[in-house]
Amino acid sequence: MSDQMTPPPFPSLTTDSPLAASCQLLLVVADEWASTTARLRRFERALTGAEWMPVGDAIDVSLGQSGLAWGIGLHRKVVTNGPTKHEGDRRAPAGAFAITALFGDADGELARSTKLPYLAATPGLKAIDDPASRHYNQIVEQSALAEIDWVSHEDMLRGDERYAIGAVVAHNSPQPIAGAGSCIFIHVWQNENVPTAGCTAGALADISELCAWLDGAWSPVLVQLPRTEYSRSQAAWALPAA
Repeated sequence: MSDQMTPPPFPSLTTDSPLAASCQLLLVVADEWASTTARLRRFERALTGAEWMPVGDAIDVSLGQSGLAWGIGLHRKVVTNGPTKHEGDRRAPAGAFAITALFGDADGELARSTKLPYLAATPGLKAIDDPASRHYNQIVEQSALAEIDWVSHEDMLRGDERYAIGAVVAHNSPQPIAGAGSCIFIHVWQNENVPTAGCTAGALADISELCAWLDGAWSPVLVQLPRTEYSRSQAAWALPAA
């Protein structure tokens, strides 16, 4: 956040907006449900309920290979048109979602200065995407567990830079519904315009700057919607102009 700003007071939860408690916003508006690319913009405000102010420049991001689908997050259950996210659909979640942690290289600069919980990548750090596992949709340190009850996972320590730095998106959390989608991140893309398996990805420099800006004291939220749904939700969610 800006140096002159102080943490917001405890918010009043008298609004239906999923942003009621947030003073940091990541906004992604895609052209349509099937879009695999979009632009991400950052906003902040000094107090909950105040006007959103833009921060920095918009960045290009890649979305899921199959576009977007309604996820499970801070927003209420959605009854409008559009697909619903499920495990393996290769869609990025649409809706509003808390950003709860960062992850990346153990010796990275953010590991020492982050303002969110930081998960340092090790050979045993796994993101569990097996709906049958009791650890479904969690990032766990395998060496700390007595047994492994999953048949599929993602390694958080990779040979490429895609997980060199990133943020955890609280989709289908903290009480995950099996099969509703798991392990959603904001991370470094493979290459420009290459879609993801369901995450939101951008250039290394852009994602590094974004992660350094995020501050848990400001309850950061990702809002990610196709343009038609953004227009329907803008007033009710008190969103800035797209």
